[in-house]
Amino acid sequence: MAIKVGLIGYGTIGKRVADAVALQKDMKLVGITGHSYDYKMEIAKLKGFKIFATDGTEDFVKNGIKPEGDVNSLLDDVDVVVDCTPKKIGKENKEKYYLPKKLNAIFEGGEKSDVADASFVAQCNYNEALNKNYVRVVSCNTTGLCRTLCPLTENYGIESVHATMVRRAADPWDIYHGPINAVVPVLELPSHHGPDVQTVLHGLNIFTTAMSVPTTLMHMHSLIVDLKKKATAEEVLDMFRKTTRIRIVRNAERVRSTAEIMELAKDIGMLRGDMPEICIWEEGIGVKGKKLFYLQAIHQESDVVPENIDAIRAITGFKDGKKSMEMTNKALGMDKF
Repeated sequence: MAIKVGLIGYGTIGKRVADAVALQKDMKLVGITGHSYDYKMEIAKLKGFKIFATDGTEDFVKNGIKPEGDVNSLLDDVDVVVDCTPKKIGKENKEKYYLPKKLNAIFEGGEKSDVADASFVAQCNYNEALNKNYVRVVSCNTTGLCRTLCPLTENYGIESVHATMVRRAADPWDIYHGPINAVVPVLELPSHHGPDVQTVLHGLNIFTTAMSVPTTLMHMHSLIVDLKKKATAEEVLDMFRKTTRIRIVRNAERVRSTAEIMELAKDIGMLRGDMPEICIWEEGIGVKGKKLFYLQAIHQESDVVPENIDAIRAITGFKDGKKSMEMTNKALGMDKF
């Protein structure tokens, strides 16, 4: 029987998770919520998604949409809820709805780790989320770091990691945030990314710094990793090529920037033109002794989407993490090119 999924929050991540759930053969999207009428609600209606109102129905009805009911109406008919609301609201929803209803829930990386029983990146710690009541899919940056550091830990061991996050200023649709003409350092050392990685890769010695720059397309990471065992750049490159949800891109193919990565995603027909894989430049991998250097790009709007799908399976007791990732990758078209 299909897993019945409810989605709370239909923004940047929520709408993508809704599409992804709808593509899974073993899941059914029961419905999504909206707090007010906008074009996204029209798109959800066109896709056949049932809409449930969080703040009353008047705004919807006067614009030609009749909601199926309120939040409780949705939650009473699901096996698991994916909460894609802005940070702090997920925790409020847990106290208000999920705990009283004894409902399993998945949260996003904007929430603190204590909102859940486990923080989650599928290829790193799938089993930790099995049959848990509450699981937190970590942020886009944390997901990107974990995806590439996990296989390095397994194959070579890691003494320490120093990583710098060069973060996009806002999502492409966002007209309210910046910066427009500045590079803004995060004056918090370490940045929150390192401690967050440790909620998934327990005990990893990692120190992170961050800055925001005037772009909307992707984040960039510069990593320096001290390995426990020697490796060549070619060996590390081969390992990354064989690791799921990592894509090797090449300067030789004129993929020299985040802009060209996003154009590549469109050209190969990825859903929404997204790039849910972590992109590492072949020419950006270097080794000196046991010190590894590499550059990776993170599409902040989509890399956590497959993690949400796998978290749904884990939280409802699907035991085979490798199989789950294969199913998710196939459904999202991540295994075509």
